[in-house]
Amino acid sequence: MAIASSFRDARSIPGTVAVGEVGLSGELRSVPQIERRISEAARLGFTRCIIPAASQKTLREVGGLEIIRSGSVAEALRAGLEKSARKKDLDDE
Repeated sequence: MAIASSFRDARSIPGTVAVGEVGLSGELRSVPQIERRISEAARLGFTRCIIPAASQKTLREVGGLEIIRSGSVAEALRAGLEKSARKKDLDDE
C-alpha cells in the first residue's frame, strides 16, 4: 500500500491499515495470527483493516476495526487509496 501510494502520488485513506502477504501474481495471502495483528492495529488507533479474502471467514470486526477483504493487490488499492487520486490510474487497469 505504501509503495503504491508513493508511486501513484495518492494518499491512503486515513485510519487504514493493510495486513497480508503479496504473491508473485498479485494475489493476497493470509498471514499467521491475523486476529492478533488486527487487534494491535485497533489498539494503535486504526479504524479500517484490509485483509486477504482467504483469511478467517469469521472475522467481521475486531477491536472496532472495519474489516475489508481483498483477493488481489488491485482490489486492496481500490479499497485503500483515496478515490480522487487513484481514479485515473486504477481505471486504466
